[in-house]
Amino acid sequence: MTALTAIRPAEPAPAPSQELNGILQLLTCGSVDDGKSTLIGRLLWDASDLYDDQRAMLERSGRNAGGTDNPDFSLLVDGLVAEREQGITIDIAWRYFDTAKRRFVIIDSPGHEQYTRNMASGASHADVAIMLVDARHGVKRQTRRHAAILDLVGVKRVILVVNKMDLADWSQERFRAIETDFRELALRFGFREVVAIPVCSVGGDNVARGSERMPWYNGPNLLDHLERIPARDTTPTGSFRLPVQTVLRDGVDFRGLAGTVTSGCVCIGDRITDALSGQSAHVLRIATMGRDLESAVQGQAVALQLDTDIDVARGAVLAVPGSLPTVATHISARLVWLWDTPFDERASYLLRTATDLVPISKLQIKSRLDLETLATQPAQTCELNEIAIADIALGRPVAIDAFGDNAATGSFLIVDAVTGATLAGGVVSSATAAGDTSAASTFRLTREILEKGLCRDLNDNKADRDEFQRRASEAALLLRAAGVPVKLET
Repeated sequence: MTALTAIRPAEPAPAPSQELNGILQLLTCGSVDDGKSTLIGRLLWDASDLYDDQRAMLERSGRNAGGTDNPDFSLLVDGLVAEREQGITIDIAWRYFDTAKRRFVIIDSPGHEQYTRNMASGASHADVAIMLVDARHGVKRQTRRHAAILDLVGVKRVILVVNKMDLADWSQERFRAIETDFRELALRFGFREVVAIPVCSVGGDNVARGSERMPWYNGPNLLDHLERIPARDTTPTGSFRLPVQTVLRDGVDFRGLAGTVTSGCVCIGDRITDALSGQSAHVLRIATMGRDLESAVQGQAVALQLDTDIDVARGAVLAVPGSLPTVATHISARLVWLWDTPFDERASYLLRTATDLVPISKLQIKSRLDLETLATQPAQTCELNEIAIADIALGRPVAIDAFGDNAATGSFLIVDAVTGATLAGGVVSSATAAGDTSAASTFRLTREILEKGLCRDLNDNKADRDEFQRRASEAALLLRAAGVPVKLET
C-alpha cells in the first residue's frame, strides 16, 4: 500500500488548469444519519443550475432541515418513496451537475449497514470519496467498514467531511479530535491523500461558501477543493488487456473479437495472444461502430480482426505476448460478503471475472477484518458486510491479474451457482499459475467419448450420422454454458 501523506485540513490548491477540469466521480459515504444526502442536496442548491420548478418543489415540500427554516435538501437526492418516509438513503442516487470550472458525477450511497452492498457498488465507480462523520459522534463502526471497502476497490483519495458542526458548538477541538481519530484509518488503509473540512450542511457553512462561524478554519470550502482535484487520468496505462465479450461475424469473411480495452492500448499490426490457449496472431483491423481505427486505448469498445483465426470465445483475455495475465487455478483474495445468507463451505459457487464464469471447486475463508481493532482475526466463515481474506481453488484455469497490477482484470464477483445471486465482491491479491494451460482449459469432446455414451444407440446411416452431429453440438453448447471451454472434434 502507498504511504499516506499527513492528514491535514484542506489547503488551497493551485489554481485549476484546463487539464484538471475533466469529469470527477465522487462518492459520499459514512454512517447512517451523518448527513450525506443533505450535504449533496445543499451542494446542488448552492452551486448547480437547478431548474426553477425543482427549487419551488423543495420550498413547497413543507419539510425543513434540522429544525431550521432551510428546506430539506435531502429531497433533491432521496428519490424513493421509502427513502423519504424513513429519512434514509436505500439505493445509490446518481446526480450530475456542472460548475463554471468542471463537471461532477455524484454517487450518493446509503449509510445503513443493511445496504452496504449498494455502497460497495457505488465505490467501484468513484474517483474520490467524501467520508462524512457527525461532529457529535465521530468515527463509527460503519465509517471503518466503508473505509475498508474504499481500500478494497482502490479508491485512494478521501475527503473527511466533519458535518453538523453547529451541533458541536462550532468547536475546533472537536474537529481536531475527529481528524486525529481518522488518522488511524487512513494509515491502516494507505489512502494516498486525505484532507479534512468542517461543515454544516444545513446552513451551507464550508459547503459552497466559507463560514464566519468557524474563523479558526482557513482552508477552502468543499466545492473549491473539489474543483481543484485532478480528474481521472485517461492516459493509457499498464499492459494491454481485452477480455473478450463475444465473437462477431458478418456472414462473409469478417470475424471480430469484441470487448472493451480495460488497460493499455493496441494498434494495427500488433501481435496479441489469448492467455488461456497461448495462441497468437496479428491485429489486421480494429473496428468500431461506423468506422475503423488505427489504434484503441483503454475504455474503448472495439472488435479486433486478426490475420489468423484462432480459437477464442467469450471469457478469453487478449494481451501482448511479453506481458500476459496469470492463467490461474488458485487465487488469494480479499472480499466483502454482500448476501444475507452467510458463507457455506458446502454450497456451490461460481467466480465471475470481466467476461468469464468459472466454477469454484473450493472456497476457504482464512481470516476476517475486525472493524474495532482493524486487525485480521482467524476465521472460517463470514457473514453479511464482513470483509475477509480467502483462498479460492477454481474448477478450471482462468486468465486473471493481481488487482494491484490491473484493477479491471483483477476484480471478481462470487455468484451462487443455483440462483445466480451475487454473494460477494473481491479483488485478487495473488494468483497461482496453472500447469499446461492449453490442455487444462479446453475439454476435447471426441467421437470416442460420444460413441461410448451419449450416442451409443446410433448406427452408421445418414439419419443417425446427422443425429450424432446434432447431439455433439448440443453437448458442446451445454458445456460452454456451464463455463467449460470445449473443442469439438469434427
